[in-house]
Amino acid sequence: QEHLVESGGGLVQPGGSLRLSCAASGFRFNSYVMTWYRQAPGKEREMVALISASGGSPQYADLAKGRFTILRDNARKTLSLQMNSLKPEDTAVYYCHVPVLNYWGQGTQVTVSS
Repeated sequence: QEHLVESGGGLVQPGGSLRLSCAASGFRFNSYVMTWYRQAPGKEREMVALISASGGSPQYADLAKGRFTILRDNARKTLSLQMNSLKPEDTAVYYCHVPVLNYWGQGTQVTVSS
């Protein structure tokens, strides 16, 4: 059975950093494009970043450019999101997602507040 399990969220002060991880199982991880999405309270879910199956060609939403880095380790079947220079508006639940298979993790809460 397929699983995506996110971790690494928490409370961080503005300007701080967090590294989110997503552990994948139950499907051929290295065959699929992976994405990070987020959903803030009262807002629609939005894409944050995307990475190809091989780990190249990362793409970022404007909200993430210059601050976030998406990475993957196909040997360990993990997806990561390094987030720097965090802002209060980055507060959201962050999800990893396999677009082609429409798999979602349960999400991890990120709160940016002083």
